[in-house]
Amino acid sequence: MFKLKNNLKITHFVLLMSVLNFIFFHLPFFSFVFNNIEYGSLNGIVLILSLVVLMLVLNAFVLYLIFFLSRAVGKLLLMFFFIGNSIAVYFINTYSVIIDETMVGNILNTNYAESSSYFSLKLVLYVVLLGILPSIYIAKLHIVNVKLKRFLITSGLSLLFIVVLIFANASNWLWIDKNSKTLGGLAMPWSYTVNFTRFYIHQHQENKKEMLLPDAKIMDNKKSVVVLVIGESARSQNFSLYGYKKNTNPLLSKVPNLYHFEATSCSTYTTAGVKCILEHKNSSDLYEILPNYLFRNNVDVVWRTSNWGEPPVHINDYKKAEQLGNCQGEACSYDEVLLAGLKEQIVRSKKDKIFIVLHTSTSHGPTYSKKYPAQFEMFKPVCNSVELGKCSKEELINAYDNTIVYTDYILNRLIEDLKELKQYQSAMLFVSDHGESLGENNLYMHGLPMSIAPKEQYDIPFIVWVSDPTKQLKPNKILSQNHVFHSVLNFLNIQSPIYDESLDIFK
Repeated sequence: MFKLKNNLKITHFVLLMSVLNFIFFHLPFFSFVFNNIEYGSLNGIVLILSLVVLMLVLNAFVLYLIFFLSRAVGKLLLMFFFIGNSIAVYFINTYSVIIDETMVGNILNTNYAESSSYFSLKLVLYVVLLGILPSIYIAKLHIVNVKLKRFLITSGLSLLFIVVLIFANASNWLWIDKNSKTLGGLAMPWSYTVNFTRFYIHQHQENKKEMLLPDAKIMDNKKSVVVLVIGESARSQNFSLYGYKKNTNPLLSKVPNLYHFEATSCSTYTTAGVKCILEHKNSSDLYEILPNYLFRNNVDVVWRTSNWGEPPVHINDYKKAEQLGNCQGEACSYDEVLLAGLKEQIVRSKKDKIFIVLHTSTSHGPTYSKKYPAQFEMFKPVCNSVELGKCSKEELINAYDNTIVYTDYILNRLIEDLKELKQYQSAMLFVSDHGESLGENNLYMHGLPMSIAPKEQYDIPFIVWVSDPTKQLKPNKILSQNHVFHSVLNFLNIQSPIYDESLDIFK
């Protein structure tokens, strides 16, 4: 019977670990390479062979340095890498994601309820077979170190070989540079170790204290209320308002004074998308966001959320869904809870200008079928698996479309509530944080870098309702998420030096 050795020289060990890392975790990497080069050409063959050798030698070289310095630390890191790699490759294989800095930000801003929805038997098998079992072997193995002289010679020769190989591929540098984000996001364990580091470095470099905007002035005492509904993972092409063949908007399609605009998101993940919706311009800096700005300038601001990932919100009335105690029945388990007692709260307000944000999570995958009550399952059969690739296209689309039907109901109910507030001039804006891939080109969900993201991940709905039929909107055009900020200022009749008329949907 074959039996693994209990003792290995450090050189043999790091080569073995590099080979296992290559075999277990780099099929997606080389699938991408094969799909994006002429692998039958001499240059293509040279590139593939060079990437294979470089990956093996470079990983072995890094492990060699670590294990020479400390075998105990090296073992802990390597066990962490195998388990981390197994989880990363599961998501890459299952959802066709790329573990780049954008995806890292998405991961770090996912709450427990959403992250737990990804749990599956397949994930357990990945972690056990590709992560835990190799880790047990690593923990038990005795590694024989080498003398300093041998270490220096081996390290020097390995480094020289790596440098020569890199320069030998000078003709392929342009291709590698062009695809560096994707290649880096598929190389294990560098995809997540490097990009987690980059994420935190960039987070540290960003302005931690938001830059205040110039003071604004309320220009009248007319009672006005704007409700901004921030959608989650809603793509415009599945709204019948935008021409979708299935009737996913049976209620909104009958509402007077309702407008819909073509729009695109600034990003394909929640934190950046929500930030952009609330900013006066798309910027990597942290400017004062709309709710904070309005609250500081004497507007009554309310934030209700079943989601996460927004920039810091500095208002008095911020509530998560579970904090809304005046809700009863099945609806309290879904995004409808955000409407509980909202109309009555508006009436109780002692201010003339009110701004409300409802941050929903209705269309967030992969468990689309759990995002709406049973009576909204208009389209069947539906996908109930977190492994979206296992569902048929029809099942996946049906489950997602049902979330749009439920969104349609929530928005219509909100509009009906606002209609009853006769003393207020009201507006409702629905804008999604980003779109969603549903199996097109074998991609699922969202989070790809904008440079390579398909339109399904950034074409979003921008739906507007106004209570006053005389309130005119500008002709239809492609909007950005930054149109929200300036349009709200206009509707509430708030004068501000940073108001930009070109980013206002109202005449």
